[in-house]
Amino acid sequence: MLASAAPRYFNIAGPCYPDEHYMLPPERRLGPVLELIQQRKYFTLTAGRQTGKTTSLKWLEGYLPTTGLRALWLDVQTAREQPDPATAFALVFDRFERALRSGRDRLRAPEAEQVADWLARPGSAIVNYITHLSAQDSRPFVLLIDEADGLVGQAMVSFLAQLRDGYLARKEIPFPSCIALVGQRTVRDDVLTAEDRRATTWLGTTSPFNITAEATSLSSFTEAEVAELLGQHTTATEQRFEPAAAQQIWELGRGHPWLTNALADQIVRRDVKDWTVPVTVDHVESARETIILERRTHIDSLVAKLREPRVRRIIEPMLTGDRPQGDLLGEDLAYVVGLGLVTLKKGVIEIANPIYREVIPRALTFDTQVTIGEKPDWYVRPDGSLDLPKLMQAFQTFWREDAHVTVEGAAYRESHPHIMLMAFLQRIVNGGGRVEREYGVGRGGLDLLVKWKDQKHVIEVKLRRDERTEAKALAQLTSYLERLGLQEGWLALFDLRKGTPWSKKLFVRDKKRKGRILHVVGL
Repeated sequence: MLASAAPRYFNIAGPCYPDEHYMLPPERRLGPVLELIQQRKYFTLTAGRQTGKTTSLKWLEGYLPTTGLRALWLDVQTAREQPDPATAFALVFDRFERALRSGRDRLRAPEAEQVADWLARPGSAIVNYITHLSAQDSRPFVLLIDEADGLVGQAMVSFLAQLRDGYLARKEIPFPSCIALVGQRTVRDDVLTAEDRRATTWLGTTSPFNITAEATSLSSFTEAEVAELLGQHTTATEQRFEPAAAQQIWELGRGHPWLTNALADQIVRRDVKDWTVPVTVDHVESARETIILERRTHIDSLVAKLREPRVRRIIEPMLTGDRPQGDLLGEDLAYVVGLGLVTLKKGVIEIANPIYREVIPRALTFDTQVTIGEKPDWYVRPDGSLDLPKLMQAFQTFWREDAHVTVEGAAYRESHPHIMLMAFLQRIVNGGGRVEREYGVGRGGLDLLVKWKDQKHVIEVKLRRDERTEAKALAQLTSYLERLGLQEGWLALFDLRKGTPWSKKLFVRDKKRKGRILHVVGL
């Protein structure tokens, strides 16, 4: 290790600062935002948690005055989940005062008596406060409102209505030239109840913020930018990331800022403290497992979202290999994309990155995993290999005796069989391997790849819909085996049809396709 440690580090909590953290220039990701500001547009800026929103806003607050504009960054998260306008706006005004004390332009807050008078009439309080600030200088005023999607109910309805009123009257009254509403969700996702939607029909559009020019988002880091970020650590410490390791960090997080920093931080601060040791792919894989198992704050917040009905309606079909459907697909999908959980790639819905692909099923199966009494060493042969036939037979017993009865009460009912099998496998292979999942959206199935030491076991998971299900599944399994160059695979075929006796549901039979052995396990 070098004599003097690097003063900067990979940040995994809060906004980034150039003198403290390894970071990329925020302005790289803000080209569309700067254009909207210069055009004096009102817009929304969305991105998932810990993707650099606050860092970007604080940079904008400092940069915009150099271009002849005034700017104020306002974080309204303390007003989160407060539906009463007077209560919510009192909290917003408190945040305004804090922002004004630290803001570059040193705008003056209104007197306390004036604020109290405005709060007595909350329907105009926001317009009055912002007008007071706008009138203090002739330069165009840019207001950056962070965590805006935390406002709810009538507080959100009134807040949006007042911004609209100020926008429409800004030729007659002092009002910002540009307002950005920043959060995980676009404004159209903020008014959700039928009552709130009726209250905003006067806006004449499905979006409650119809003056929004357009919604924009923060892009993830490119593979080259991930390498650049890691290279800052190398420059400071001489600890090298092997090219394959840097590529793996990008691949696992797909450029998500927090995941990228979390992987790098775990490696250089905890796993490989000797900076003369280069970082390898094995170090990256170990860091990935640690981040998932420790359920860091970012991961925990993602897990909490899985319980929301809107999220479930998108995620559950993906677990079973089906396509999300329904009248609310557009709104639900926009919401889940905004959260950063999924992405659209060439028109196909995908889990956003490989780490989330693992986190989602592991989170949904965690309670089951910890209650399964099976021990990994029961299924390890004397030579150290995994006895998958014995494991699948044990799962048949587990499914019949315990797991199948929980289907009716499961939150993810349609994917419950898939989740139970993944929980069982995860519980076992945690002792020396891992389960990789490939969501076959549109194929009606889930592909699992169990890696155990130098073994690879393919398992196709299907729900029996009719008599054609098995034949179709065997064809898909054969194709999967051909792609991986394997000669043997498994089909877990769940039969949830009522009235079918266990004597017909439970079986194991072997099929041969194109020289490959396919084990069909009835459940």
